[in-house]
Amino acid sequence: MSRDPARAEPQRRPAWLKVAPVTGEGYRTIKDLVARRHLHTVCEEARCPNRHECWGARTATLMLLGDRCTRSCAFCGVGKKRRPLPPDPEEPGRVAAAVRELGLRHAVLTSVTRDDLPDGGAAHWAATLRAIRAACPGTTVEALVPDFGGDADALARVLAEGPEVLSHNVETVPELYARARRDSDWERSLALLGRVARAARHRPVRVKSGMMLGLGESQEQLREAMARLVEAGVEILTLGQYLPPSRRHLPVARFVPPEAFDELKRLGEALGLRHVEAGPFVRSSYRAERHLRV
Repeated sequence: MSRDPARAEPQRRPAWLKVAPVTGEGYRTIKDLVARRHLHTVCEEARCPNRHECWGARTATLMLLGDRCTRSCAFCGVGKKRRPLPPDPEEPGRVAAAVRELGLRHAVLTSVTRDDLPDGGAAHWAATLRAIRAACPGTTVEALVPDFGGDADALARVLAEGPEVLSHNVETVPELYARARRDSDWERSLALLGRVARAARHRPVRVKSGMMLGLGESQEQLREAMARLVEAGVEILTLGQYLPPSRRHLPVARFVPPEAFDELKRLGEALGLRHVEAGPFVRSSYRAERHLRV
């Protein structure tokens, strides 16, 4: 009997993927704030390897609409088993208060996917952006949104609130979607990014996406995916190493060495991307404040 590859023994991580967690005052400040204001962060829910570094620098990616996703991506550590709760009408105010308390100059927001809501949660997104503008008028915002089921009106509702960066991750190459993102569609995500790029002709917004490496993609598949992102109007791309959150998730096919990330950065920028943030520990919101300045 063949073994289920999803339950295979995990590969030993190479030296470049080992990092000692460091906790300090900044880390404790973020941890206390998240608990005190009853917030969620993708840092915790997705088990981000940069959590200690980012929290130590007093930055975090706040996650809207609860901690229960309606999709079942095979790579993601965010909870999926329980039915999502209705949107909390007080969450936008709590998020804005947290951004103000931290004194953030740049805030990154994301959310779970909420296919159970008629607008995919767009109204809640818009309310949160308005609350941050009211509480912190000098703060810039990156909105890392789901695909809203391809609903162009839902996306327009978020764009109307004027985030400085609108980000949506394609996550991997099209050829791996059936395995990694069976409830999502690469072309639908690409169409969303194209809509943002067209909106950017009329309002200042940076178009951003992100991908994980090490799921089994080939160099040519990556090149083609990056070329299509450029064609759609994406300006900023993040590339990082996929790390399985548990043995129940997709196994890693390959640990990509740091020099390969450097090569992909050069390739992406040669294809026309304004900036590629690439490295084993890079995640979509890693050092996001720099992406406004590229």
